[in-house]
Amino acid sequence: MSETIEDEKFVELNYKVVDDKTGDILITVDYPIGYVHGVNDVMSEEVTKHLYGKKVGDIIEVPIDTTLLYGERDESLVFTDHIENVPEEYREIGMTITMENDKGEMKSFIVTRFDDKTLTIDGNNPLCGRAVTFKLEVLTVRDATEEEIEHGGPPDANPDINEILSKAQ
Repeated sequence: MSETIEDEKFVELNYKVVDDKTGDILITVDYPIGYVHGVNDVMSEEVTKHLYGKKVGDIIEVPIDTTLLYGERDESLVFTDHIENVPEEYREIGMTITMENDKGEMKSFIVTRFDDKTLTIDGNNPLCGRAVTFKLEVLTVRDATEEEIEHGGPPDANPDINEILSKAQ
């Protein structure tokens, strides 16, 4: 009998994030994300609640309100500067630039466009303001070991979906 996803089960899955408006795949995770269900908040509650009761081979699609995950898009976090003011190593679409504000807080910005005159960076999460659907495929469901429960997933990994999502373009 196939195991179903419930709390304290070790789960591995692959997923894609699809832009609802364009149908474009914004993120593809080709390697399994492993976590202990109900213990690790590697994914938003909005996603994990749809996984309860699913089995290996199941594919689910979960529409996500990115406003709930990342807040409203903040245009004050978008900056454009003259290209000559930007070091050459940052002149690449998708490059992440981490900056510190006057309070010592760190913030990551992503280069979203540049040409021969200007470069634009954006501090909003790339999914902010988009209607997206997470398409998840369940690969593994089994009882988690005590060590996995303690770590919330594989002891040698620290899955963080937000880190992955912050790299979306």
